[in-house]
This record gives sequence, C-alpha cells and structure tokens, in this order.
Amino acid sequence: MERTKNRVLVKGLVSPKVAFFYGIMLGLIGAGILYFKTNHLTFIIGLIGLFVYVVVYSLWMKRTSVYGTLIGSISGSVPPVVGYCAATNSFDIGAILLFLILTLWQMPHSYAIAIYRLEDYKKAGIPVLPLKNSIPNAKIHMLIYTILFVIATLMLTFMSYTGVIYFAVVAILGLRWLWISIKGFKTTDNRLWARQMFLFSIIIITALSFMMAIDFIPFTGHMV
Repeated sequence: MERTKNRVLVKGLVSPKVAFFYGIMLGLIGAGILYFKTNHLTFIIGLIGLFVYVVVYSLWMKRTSVYGTLIGSISGSVPPVVGYCAATNSFDIGAILLFLILTLWQMPHSYAIAIYRLEDYKKAGIPVLPLKNSIPNAKIHMLIYTILFVIATLMLTFMSYTGVIYFAVVAILGLRWLWISIKGFKTTDNRLWARQMFLFSIIIITALSFMMAIDFIPFTGHMV
C-alpha cells in the first residue's frame, strides 16, 4: 500500500521473526507495568485490548471481513480506557462513554481513509466496507456513526463529567463534522470529500481531548 510502503517491515529492514519477538517483548513489558504499577482492572482491560488487536483484528478479521474495521476500532479505543481505569480503578459510565466515543470516532475516520485510498486497499486485498459493498453504502454508515459519536461526546456533560464550555465547543465541531458527512451524498469527488472527512476527524479528536482535559468537573469525583 502507498501509505505503508516505507515501514521498516515492508522494506525488509526488520525481519518478520525479529518483529514477532519484539512485539511479544513489548507486550510482556507493557502487561508487567500495568500489573505491578496500576491495578488488576487496568491489567485485565489492557490484556483484552491486546488480544483483540493482535489476534482478532490483525491475524484474523483485517483480511477476511468488512467488520475488521469495527474490531480494530474497538481495540484502538482500549488504551485511553486503560488510562482512565488506572487513575480511577473503576469501570463506570465515564469509562463506557470514553470507549464509545473513541470507537464511534474511528469508524468514519477509517472509512474516510479507505475511500481516499481505495485502490491501495483493492491491491492489498483488504475487504473494507467501501470496497466490498459500495462507497454510497459506506457513506450511510459514516453518517450514522458520526451522529452517534456526537451524541456520545455530549453525554459526558449530561452525566456531569465535563462542563458547558466543553459542551459548546464539542457541539459546534460535532455539527460541523456531521455537515461534512452529509455533504458526501452530493459530492462529485469522493476522494476530495473523504480527505476532508479525514482531516476534520483529526481536528475534532484533538479538540475533544483538549477540552476533556481542561473542562472536566472534579468535585463529582469523576476524572476524564
């Protein structure tokens, strides 16, 4: 693939055998740090995330199913949840919302990449939704995921985890991303539109993370 052709494993700078044992080593070190330096809840969630990403996503569903994107999004949402649980030692509504926000965000983000790089995915034989079904079908899914993402982000304020400034900023950005998603049904240039969706996804997740950090509500005991 064009976007991954310069990675060290692809270029042969690192052998698959070395990469395999290096990955195992990093996994064991990371698991050890979580076990000895955080709490059992964090350790278990971290292991689940690692298993889903390495076994379920990378070794199985990525190259066999259109649902690989969803499985990858689920595993990709685990690290921030691990951080939350390490700080709170609790898997509560805040952890669930954080998990949902990041999972939902990754879906239109990933589909936008797939549309923009459709030929790459076709050559690599990766069955992403825009390729296996159709781009119009993928746009419908992207719109649904974007709507759910916006709702989930605003729920942090309704559940008293974040304040009104967070709510205002995220609502404005969320509606903007939603509008870009809707515009995709009328576009004559799918690659240009997909690139716009992708770039704004980076903007919104950065702003979201920043606003969660500066406008959380500490006196409730919540930490986001």
